[in-house]
Amino acid sequence: MNKEHLYIFDTTLRDGAQTQGVDFSIDDKEKIANALDKLGVDYIEGGWPGANPTDTEFFQKKHNFENAKLTSFGMTKRTGRSADNDPGLSAILNSNTPSVCLVGKSWDFHVDIALGISNEENLENIRESAKLFVKEKKEFMFDAEHFFDGFKSNSKYAISCIKAAYDQGARWIILCDTNGGTLPHEVNKIVNEVSKVIPGKNLGIHAHNDTGNAVANSLEAVLAGVRQVQGTINGLGERCGNANLMSLIPTFFLKKDFSSKFEINIKPNNIKNLTQCSRLLDEILNRKPNKHLPYVGAAAFSHKGGLHVSAVQKNPKTYEHIDPEIVGNNRNIIVSDQAGKSNILSRLKTIGIEFKEADPKIKKLLDEVKDREFIGYSYDGADASFELLARRIMGEIPRYISINEYDVSVKKNFNGKIISSAKAHLEVDGEKIICEGEGNGPVNALDNAIRNNVERLAKYSKYLKDLKLVDYKVRILNTGTEA
Repeated sequence: MNKEHLYIFDTTLRDGAQTQGVDFSIDDKEKIANALDKLGVDYIEGGWPGANPTDTEFFQKKHNFENAKLTSFGMTKRTGRSADNDPGLSAILNSNTPSVCLVGKSWDFHVDIALGISNEENLENIRESAKLFVKEKKEFMFDAEHFFDGFKSNSKYAISCIKAAYDQGARWIILCDTNGGTLPHEVNKIVNEVSKVIPGKNLGIHAHNDTGNAVANSLEAVLAGVRQVQGTINGLGERCGNANLMSLIPTFFLKKDFSSKFEINIKPNNIKNLTQCSRLLDEILNRKPNKHLPYVGAAAFSHKGGLHVSAVQKNPKTYEHIDPEIVGNNRNIIVSDQAGKSNILSRLKTIGIEFKEADPKIKKLLDEVKDREFIGYSYDGADASFELLARRIMGEIPRYISINEYDVSVKKNFNGKIISSAKAHLEVDGEKIICEGEGNGPVNALDNAIRNNVERLAKYSKYLKDLKLVDYKVRILNTGTEA
C-alpha cells in the first residue's frame, strides 16, 4: 500500500518570532534554519522580507539547504494598488525564494473591521496576489487567516476566499485557526467540508494553541484530509503558541494510525535529533527548557513513584509509550520522598555503587531521603548530593571534616548595616579547631569562618581553596516558619 506524503512546514523563524520576549539575530536564524534542514522538514519559513532589517538581511544571504525549501512570508496586495506595484509583494519577489506564503483574510468580520474594505475587494486582492506569484513560477501558498472562525460565521464567504487563491493556481491552501479557539471535533468537521471543494493534497493546517489543542487540531486535520502541517519548535508562538512540531513529528512517525498511512521526509536516524533540536532553541533563547514537553522534555521519561519504577525496570513498556532513545531522549529514575526501594536500587546502579538487595543500608538510605525531603532537602534535581549521601550511608566515604557545633547570629548595627557572624567547632583528623568569620548572611558567614582557617585544615586545604557555591534554590516548605 502506497503511503501519502505529509509535508512539514516550520514557522519558528516567522510566527515563533512573534513570541513575547523572543528576538532572533541573523546568527540565531541561521543556526535554527540549519538545524531544521538537517532534521529534514520540507519548508522553513524564514520571516517577512521588508518587514524588518533582520528578516530582510536573512533573505539576502545565500542558503544551501539540502532538504528544506526556504519560504518567504507576506500579505496579499493592498487595496488600490496593482499586485505588480505593491511594495510588500516586490520585497517578497526580491527575496528570490522558491516558495512564497501570503496571508489574507477569510473571515468577513475581519475584512470589515480590520481592513475596512468590501468582501469583493478582499477577494480581488487574493486573486491578483496569487496570479502574480504563480506567473513568477513560485510555489504559492495562501494562508487563510481566521479561516475556522470565518467558516463558522459565513462558510460561503470563507470558501470563496480560499477558492480565489486555488483557482489562480495556488499549490497550498492553509487553513488557519488564528485565534486558537477551535476544538478538534470542529476542525475535523470543517476540513471534511472544505475537502469537497479543494482536494486534501492541496490543504494545510496552521493551528494556534489558545485552548491547548493545537497538536490535537493538527492531527484531526490530517485525518480529515490536509497534507501539510505547520508548526514551530517547542510550540513557540504568539500568545499561547503554535502547534508543537516536536510532538507532531514523532507522532506521525511512531504512531500506527499515522505511520501506516503517511510518510514524512524526515529519515529514521534524524528522528533522534528532535530532542537536540528542542534544546538548541532554548539555548539560543537563553531560557530554561520546559522539562514537561512530550517526547523531548527532560521529564518525559522520568519515573518517581516506587511502583512505577519497579515496573519500568521489569519492562519499560509498562509506563513508557515509546523508547526514549528513538527521539534522542533518555530515561530518568528520580529519587525523592515518593521513591520506593526500586528507585534507590536503580539510582545506585546508575552511579556504580555495588550492593546487595538484602543489605539493611538500602532501607536506611531510603528512610534518610524521605526524612530529609520532609524538612526541605530535595534530591530530585541534585544527583551529586544523593550520590554523596548514598556513599556515606553505604560506608564508602569516610568523614574527613566534621562540623560538630556552630553558632550563627544576624544583627543590625547603629549604622543600619546587617552583619552576620558565625563560629564553628570543627574536628579534623582528631584535632579540634574553632573558626570564626563574618559574611553577607548566615550561610556566607559560616562559609567564611571555615574558609578563613583553611590553612589549618592541613591536607584538605587545597580542596577547599577554590570551593564556591554556584547554584541554590529557595523552596516553599511545608514545615512552617521553623524551616
